[in-house]
Amino acid sequence: MGETSQVDESCFSWGKFKGVLFGQNMTPAVIASVETMLEKWKGKEGKEIEVYQEFRLLTSEVISRTAFGSSYLEGEKIFAMLNKLSIIMSRNLFNTKIPLISKLWKPADLLESERLANEIQDCVMKIVKKREDRVVNAEADSFGNDFLGLLVNAYHDLDDKNRLSMEDLVAECKTFYVAGQETVNALLAWMVLLLAIHKDWQEKARREVIEVFGNQNPDSDGISKLKIITMIIYETLRLYGPTNGLPRRVARKVQVGKLVFPANINLLIAKAALHHDHQLWGDDVHIFKPERFADGIAKATNYNAAAFFPFGLGPRFCVGMTFATTETKIALSMILQRYSFTLSPAYVHSPVHIITLQPEHGIQVILESLHNGA
Repeated sequence: MGETSQVDESCFSWGKFKGVLFGQNMTPAVIASVETMLEKWKGKEGKEIEVYQEFRLLTSEVISRTAFGSSYLEGEKIFAMLNKLSIIMSRNLFNTKIPLISKLWKPADLLESERLANEIQDCVMKIVKKREDRVVNAEADSFGNDFLGLLVNAYHDLDDKNRLSMEDLVAECKTFYVAGQETVNALLAWMVLLLAIHKDWQEKARREVIEVFGNQNPDSDGISKLKIITMIIYETLRLYGPTNGLPRRVARKVQVGKLVFPANINLLIAKAALHHDHQLWGDDVHIFKPERFADGIAKATNYNAAAFFPFGLGPRFCVGMTFATTETKIALSMILQRYSFTLSPAYVHSPVHIITLQPEHGIQVILESLHNGA
């Protein structure tokens, strides 16, 4: 679900959650959440709707259901605090700390971030305690098989080597709440923007969805057949990738080409620069052209597939990619089955980077129902 420094450090969550999430069928949970959103859209045909916030609620609900066995309302306070914390982190990302002054005086942002971190920890531990109480009161025979259940099991592990500390448990929950929600939220919003502008691709995508699913809800087999939707997802990730860079730390001295990197330095691989490089993609690099991915990622550039890495590359490749793309395909398919949409005159294009690349003023579209009485 994108690459942030927080996600990159999270080995436990992505590795173990992969087996849990992809071992069960996540499709029904995503469909139920999308249906809830679309039910609210009824009666808004011909009216303006701000989809970025709509998708924020949707993706928050999905990650709550699939990872924490709860609803968005239960984690609403956590989402709000994490959003505030993300904003504070973004505006202080490149600030330099002076050790002596930092000990004597704390700026307002640091004090606020510490307060938020403590409150988030309290909220997460309340959710954990509910799981623990169910087992203690014999209402359940385990902590659960979802992501939160894995964490609570590790938190109570009798083996010191495998036991998860309270700080790590909270950190893993924060990572999943943010990464599992923000990346898909942004991807869906930018896709709708591009399809609202490029109506020809919106129609191509809709025809594919109808051909594969008809008017039925998406299913796992059909999702893998959505070639045009996949091309649109890749091109959206290229133009509006969730993060601008890929942070990495050099563990030992290493030489890459003519460059020698000493150990213990931080690198930021500029994904946005590579994804918008004329030499790699051609003179139409800034144009929305999903057909460049018609033959897959490997043949999309003038060089090789390594030029495109919205979810990272190598051993730290984000295993949440399948989760993110599957959720996106389901949501977009269900929208295309019911609505066409055009960009509202009220839309102001202003992408800003706050953990993920977000539309500063939202994305406003006009919905038109494809079915009478819908």
